[in-house]
Amino acid sequence: MTDEKTKGQLLAEDILVKPKSIGEGDNSFLAEASEFCEGYKRFLANKTEREVVEYVIPILKEKGYIEYVPGKVYSAGEKFYKVNRGKTILMCTKGRRPVADGIRVTVAHIDSPRLDFKPHPLFEDAEMAYFKTHYYGGIKKYQWTTIPLSIRGVVMLKDGSSVTIRVGEEEDEPSFCITDLLPHLAQNQMSKTAAKVVEGEQLNILIGSWPYDDEKVGKKVKLAIMAILNEKYGIRECDFESAELCAVPAFKARDMGFDRSMVAGYGQDDSVCAYAEFMAELDTVDPEFTTMTIFADKEETGSDGVTGMRSYFFRDFVEDLAQAEGVEVRHVLQKSVCLSCDVGSAFDPAFPEVHEMNNAAFLNYGPVISKYDGSRGKYSTNDASAEMMSYLLTILREADVQWQIAELGKIDLGGGGTIASEISVHNIDTVDIGVPVLSMHAPVEVTAKADVYMLYKAIFAVYNSTRPKDF
Repeated sequence: MTDEKTKGQLLAEDILVKPKSIGEGDNSFLAEASEFCEGYKRFLANKTEREVVEYVIPILKEKGYIEYVPGKVYSAGEKFYKVNRGKTILMCTKGRRPVADGIRVTVAHIDSPRLDFKPHPLFEDAEMAYFKTHYYGGIKKYQWTTIPLSIRGVVMLKDGSSVTIRVGEEEDEPSFCITDLLPHLAQNQMSKTAAKVVEGEQLNILIGSWPYDDEKVGKKVKLAIMAILNEKYGIRECDFESAELCAVPAFKARDMGFDRSMVAGYGQDDSVCAYAEFMAELDTVDPEFTTMTIFADKEETGSDGVTGMRSYFFRDFVEDLAQAEGVEVRHVLQKSVCLSCDVGSAFDPAFPEVHEMNNAAFLNYGPVISKYDGSRGKYSTNDASAEMMSYLLTILREADVQWQIAELGKIDLGGGGTIASEISVHNIDTVDIGVPVLSMHAPVEVTAKADVYMLYKAIFAVYNSTRPKDF
């Protein structure tokens, strides 16, 4: 017998794709990835877009970032940021080249599926008090019953001041939940389809049951709850009309698995990509091209509104940079490239029928690149060109970054969109890249630490590449 490889084996190694997990190539990689993800788990404690922005600003200032000044011409290596209405933020490191040569953009969204409060949320029924909600983004409604919830957000008071609410996360704080029907009486409920087992109008959060001590008032439980809120936060019921409040799962992000190779937590779509690009931005010191790292809002509901990527805030910001250096914004955008950093669907062996195995993403195989998204016949998609794919993959190869390329699932089963379409409309070549996720949009999602860290390496490689865009 001989250990010499046959002609066919050598040819297969040369021309065929043989995906393998990161652990097979470098089993020690998990230790480095785990260290990186300690900061990521702390990042996940911020569960709304406002909280994320508030969390990163002190870090940016500590790292030498200053608030952007319109009209200022920045020198190579200078770092600056701009906040849009407390819900989105753009962070930049000025490159050695002028912005006329293009910028390197990454964008992730920092909103996640949740339960927003209705404008008039508080009501009493059967001597129990509730908050009424309107779910935000795509959820399986039945997953949100009988789990601990925390309440967070901001309320603008009648006098023009504001109050921040964040309650239900810590062990010494009260908890909240949405109740469900006991199985003994659920025969009719269990015969419904999953979409109808729990209806949207049933997503009412139980918040109290003890009456106010006054026989002459009605709705005693509602009044008792409102009295507590008034004493603690200064809120009157009318103030809910000028509030942004929501309920999110009260789970803390934790290591998952005996090997601690994964992270379990709420909001990883898309905080996992936001954290990777944030760390790549912080660690980029002297790039060839100006970097722009964006945390965006409203992706889960279509990217509309003044803080979504359909707003002009991004283009206006690039135009300010361009005008300061005496160039047209359209010329800057055409020479720029963007990584739309959003998660992909990881293969789940419990549900293999929804995946096409040649084009599925797997945990621990690296960040997943999606040439296109959308649904069925590629509707509502950004479809990256061959040139853009080649540009990205060449940089990743040069940096020894492992990746995988996949679709969301089988063609006719549905689909989904990302921010890529909202960026590419500005004439920027864009491609999707992100971390594969198990149980996406559920109250607890699962990612692999190796994929999180490898995404950081991919973005850092793009930010620090000297390769110009020549297509």
